[in-house]
Amino acid sequence: MSSSPVLGFDDPECENPDEAGGKGAGLARMARLGLPVPPGFVIRASVLAGLLDASGARERVLSHLAGAADGAAESARAVQPLVQELRLPVDFSTAVFGAFDRLSAPAGVAVRSSASAEDSEAASFAGQQETFLNVRGKEEVLTRIKDCWASFFSERALFYRSRKGNLSDLGMAVVVQRQLAPDRSGVMFTIDPVRRRRDQMMIEAVWGLGEAVVSGGATPDHYVVSREGVVKQARVSVQEMAVRADASGGVRQYALTAEEGGARVLKDAELAALAKVGRELEAHFGHPLDVEWAYQGGQLYLLQSRPVTA
Repeated sequence: MSSSPVLGFDDPECENPDEAGGKGAGLARMARLGLPVPPGFVIRASVLAGLLDASGARERVLSHLAGAADGAAESARAVQPLVQELRLPVDFSTAVFGAFDRLSAPAGVAVRSSASAEDSEAASFAGQQETFLNVRGKEEVLTRIKDCWASFFSERALFYRSRKGNLSDLGMAVVVQRQLAPDRSGVMFTIDPVRRRRDQMMIEAVWGLGEAVVSGGATPDHYVVSREGVVKQARVSVQEMAVRADASGGVRQYALTAEEGGARVLKDAELAALAKVGRELEAHFGHPLDVEWAYQGGQLYLLQSRPVTA
């Protein structure tokens, strides 16, 4: 086993959710299949627990977490500062800086939480931890790694984990990935999750980054396609804004004209290409998937895949 705290997507260990978290492992598996995944690396899930041990804070954290089922807010207020105050060893920072330099990402990186228990068939944990887009500079990456760790102990995350997972779990990896500047983004379900139909897929799409959907700033286009990619339904929404990377870092909302925002986001051929990728992923993973995707300059990229949960 590699002793480095950092795993590349091409490292076999990166396909293990215990090491790379659900998100990181899914990205590594898609990359191994030769699918278009933006390059990146993963901070091992064991790093956080190791730092808590080294600082002597682990037992205090576990003690606070034991009461989270009854008081998630109180537990979050107690644990998050302990995580933010962790001292990052020089060898850890050096490993992250080296991986960052090799990534060659002048347009910034996305720093994404990747809990070991997330993206399983039992629970997706979608949206429970933080993602930071268009992060600029090495020191800012270290700050955002800590922020991702801290988000694992937010009130919302602890409340969810008290019902779906193990509150004593400290397995929290972090994905650092080259930031895209997509024209369009969205999500594809390789099963119709509303009607539970296996013979068709559902695709939602927005202009710019998918953060527009997360923030509630845009209503996505909604498409239903057959498994062969034939469009069965196309419901186009007028989108008044798009979220895009800002030149100074982070993201911001940009207003769309009525013509821009009212245009159909995906062409039939692009929907067919997405359906083909969906079929390939299902064949490999063996179950229906929820896939995040983006188009940049006509090139399709895959940003995440996870089992469809009830």
